[in-house]
This record gives sequence, structure tokens and C-alpha cells, in this order.
Amino acid sequence: MASKTLISDTIEKINERGIFVLSKSKGINDDNCFNFGPERKGLSPVAKPPPYIHGRLITGNNRRFLFSVAMEVDKKDEREAESSEQVVNPWEVSAKDGGKIDYDKLIDKFGCQRLDESLIDRVQRLTSRQPHVFLRRSVFFAHRDFNEILDAYERGDKFYLYTGRGPSSEALHLGHLIPFMFTKYLQEAFKVPLVIQLTDDEKSIWKNLSVEESQRLASENAKDIIACGFDVTKTFIFSDFDYVGGAFYKNMVKVGKCVTLNKAMGIFGFSGEDPIAKLSFPPVQAVPSFPSSFPHLFPGKDNLRCLIPCAIDQDPYFRMTRDVAPRLGYSKPALIESTFFPALQAKNGKMSASDPNSAIYVTDSAKDIKNKINRYAFSGGQDSIEKHRELGANLEVDIPVKYLSFFLEDDSELEHIKKEYGEGRMLTGEVKKRLTEVLTEIVERHRRARAAVTDEMVDAFMAVRPLPSMFE
Repeated sequence: MASKTLISDTIEKINERGIFVLSKSKGINDDNCFNFGPERKGLSPVAKPPPYIHGRLITGNNRRFLFSVAMEVDKKDEREAESSEQVVNPWEVSAKDGGKIDYDKLIDKFGCQRLDESLIDRVQRLTSRQPHVFLRRSVFFAHRDFNEILDAYERGDKFYLYTGRGPSSEALHLGHLIPFMFTKYLQEAFKVPLVIQLTDDEKSIWKNLSVEESQRLASENAKDIIACGFDVTKTFIFSDFDYVGGAFYKNMVKVGKCVTLNKAMGIFGFSGEDPIAKLSFPPVQAVPSFPSSFPHLFPGKDNLRCLIPCAIDQDPYFRMTRDVAPRLGYSKPALIESTFFPALQAKNGKMSASDPNSAIYVTDSAKDIKNKINRYAFSGGQDSIEKHRELGANLEVDIPVKYLSFFLEDDSELEHIKKEYGEGRMLTGEVKKRLTEVLTEIVERHRRARAAVTDEMVDAFMAVRPLPSMFE
């Protein structure tokens, strides 16, 4: 019989939830295994124990100990090592010490591929139009099977686009616009249909919003999305609260049956303290990549390929989806993934809706934009004009230059600014002035377009209907 002393010898600590964490060094053997009764149905000796084994200690009058043991590898060491460098997942993006995200490490970790010049050249050849600035400047920098989408398109096969938005704020900021601006380009260049998912359910769960507030924000965000210029004859926008059911829900159940709890915890980092609503969400984001989830759009087209433009923090959802898809008879969705749009202060990895001073919103006035850029945009310029003239700006950390790389269309002007500023002939104030002009034009154009979006237009985009000319 295992004694309390022997068990205590193996206990390394008790975490905040009362779970005993056993020593990795001592492991488990015949002397310290936990007995479940007189039959000695304890854990067998193991030659190479898992790094951690968790269990909750229960005592009885006869000093027997029952242990509920989870034989899963603990991710604690891995999470601690990662958090000391960078964290990238669907709910958190942060870099080490407020620095920049290492995208090469992300590619290695996630197992996606770098988007190279040969693929960009193919896009230009197949579409007969200049690649989008986000392609030319590696804003969209990684992919999964984008080459296969281009192969199929070259053979004459069609595909559809799928992207989404989690409505957590009243208005979009510039970082939110990036996937929609790029998706609009893809829709026009390849002449393909698009589904846009508004995950109002997700934000209700993660942001602790009421269902009604999440639905309201989804409706407001839909207007901003429509203002990007999508073609209503090729675009279906839906909110999860309104649309989930029927064929969509059947696919959710099929996906859910293929993914174990252990796997979901490993992919998404769920813990025992999370509400079960979080566990149920990943299939909701997965199944729009299956054409049968939209029988009104793609009847009889279950083999239609799907291309998903998104930021790379969404990759975990679609790694799961790609693993499941062949088992359900679907093609794996392809992805084309972007970098993050940085915060004005150049910290924490990306622009955030939770900090209004880190973001330029599409509702900001020209005065707001100028003030935010001048006050908060981190500069790579030197401390004095004399030093700046001598050394030039550090373009690697300069936020105004980074923003211009996203939104200044003219390649030659951008290169001129980078050269002059980098060599000290252009000052920080001049670069910020040009950025203010560029962003003010984009925001004011978007605001005019949004003002023209009526409730009837929203209803038209969100109506469950066929799209007869979606491939024309």
C-alpha cells in the first residue's frame, strides 16, 4: 500500500487549483504508485514517465488514497518558455519585452510555408493584374496550400473565399481592415464568391458580452465590412447567432466528434477553469471552410476548395480543420496569412481595440489621426537633429514607416522616403506628416462609404440566398 509519506515525496507543489504536480525526476514506480483499492489497481511502473502527471488527492478513513490521474503531458514548461519570448494565439499576441514578433519562428512552430516570389508572380500571371501591395510587401507572408489553389485555378477549377470578424468593438481600426481590403482584391482578381463569418458568439464568450450586445456589434461591424466595397452578388455575410443550424450545425457535430478534448486543450490551451462554451467554439470557425455548410450557395459542390485570408494568429483553428477535413470527405482549406498591424507605440505585437491610443479607428477625425500619430507613433529617428542627420533613422523600429509600408500605394515614393529618412535627410516630423495625409484619406474614404450603407444593404448581404453570378 502506498503511504502518505511516499506520495508526499513525489509531490513537487500544489498549484492554484489544488492539483498536485508530481516530481518529474522521481516519476512513478512500484513504491510510489497510487493504489485504488485492495486489488492494487494502481499505475504500473513506467520506464519513461510523462513530464508531469496531475491528480487530485482524496483521503478516506482507512488512509487509502484515491487519485484521479490525467495521463497527459503537461504543457507548463512549454508555455513558460514561449511566454518569455512571444505568445501568438487567437486571443493573445505579444512579443518578448514589447519587441517585435519573430515570424520565422512562427512559420517553424505552426508548420506553414513562406509565401515566395514565385507564387506572387503566378498570381500576377493568372489574374493579369498587379499583385496587391500586401503581397508585394510581404504583409501576407505565409500560406498553406496556396500553390494548390493556384494549380487548380490554372486547370479551370473554382474555389471560394472565407474570412471573418469577431465583433468586439463599435468600430473597426486599421488593423481590422487589412484582411478585408486584401480579400476584396482576391475576390475581384479571381472572380470568386466569398463568405464572411461574424463570430458574435465567440465574442460573447471570450469578452463576456451579452448575446444582445454581441449581435448589435455584429450588425455595426457588418456595415464597416460592406463599406470596403464587396460585391453583393458574390458575397454572403452571416452572424453565427443567426445562421448556425441545419447543414452548418451537422458539420460542426462531425468536426467535434473528430477532435478529442486532449487535442483541443493542446491546440487552444483550454483549461479546467474555462467555460464549456469555449470548448464548443472551434468547430464553429472550422466549418465555413466546408462548402456543404452553405447548401444555398454550393449545392452539390462538396469538393469545392476554400481559401482563407487571415492573420497568422488564426492558424490554430485551421490546423485543426485541415487535420479533420479529409476524414469527413472534404478538401483541406488553404490559407494565406498576414503579419500583424503594429500598435502605434510599437509594443505588444499588434494594434489592439482595447487600447484606443494604440489604434487608428475608421471613426477617428482628421484631428484625432494627426494627434495620435504625432503623440504616440514610435519613431526610429534620433534624439537630436544633428545626430539624426549623422546617423539617420532606424527603419526597423519606426512605426510611421511601417504604416506607410501597409498603406502607401506608390512603391517608388515609399522607397524614396525610406532612403531619405534612413540616411537622415528627412526628419521624423516630415514622415509623420505624410503618414497623416495617407491615413486621413483612407479613413475619410471609408467613412463616406460606410455612411452610404443602409440597413437594407446589410439585409441584402446577410440574406440566405443563392448567388447566381458568383463565378462570373
